[in-house]
Amino acid sequence: MSRIAYYRVSTADQSIAAQRDALGGSFDEEFQDEGVSGGIPAAQRPGFSKLLSYVRKGDTIFVYAVDRLGRDALDVQATVRALLNKGVAVEVHGLGRIAKGVGELILAVLAQVADMERERIRERTSAGREAARKSLEATGLTHRGKLSLGRPKVGNASEVTAWRLQHGASIAATAEHFGLSTATVKRYCADGVTTV
Repeated sequence: MSRIAYYRVSTADQSIAAQRDALGGSFDEEFQDEGVSGGIPAAQRPGFSKLLSYVRKGDTIFVYAVDRLGRDALDVQATVRALLNKGVAVEVHGLGRIAKGVGELILAVLAQVADMERERIRERTSAGREAARKSLEATGLTHRGKLSLGRPKVGNASEVTAWRLQHGASIAATAEHFGLSTATVKRYCADGVTTV
């Protein structure tokens, strides 16, 4: 009977530390997915997939919140139901142990809320992109004062490529000359120029 923790954060700049602290530690095993969207089905996430292979009847899985299991209501419900049917308990911080019956009903409601929040995030993101696009067309700057919607161009790509060819320079030397990252130079020179 193992105590198992599962942590998930959506972006690489987030940390699972807050979830770990809130759950209090002292787990037999911990699994995590960092930089993985909750919209991806649980079984397809690397960390959760390992967890599914590890858990046995009598184990308890601890998660910080329902949305850490996922943001797709049907997937969360199916995942928890499969775990319960396998004899694995699921405990959600602040909510307690999910049991068959009423616990599954509460979980269904919370999973639906997480699903709705995912949809609201998508809508807000889309609205923000549209506002930025309109502002860019009207003023030359996005509504946040940026010069472009995507990654801004640093330097002139054709100038960088031409200089590199003319001098037979390496990616690193070209990057140093123009004060760019090597990734930017590689992107600018990706039109078939061979690396020197």
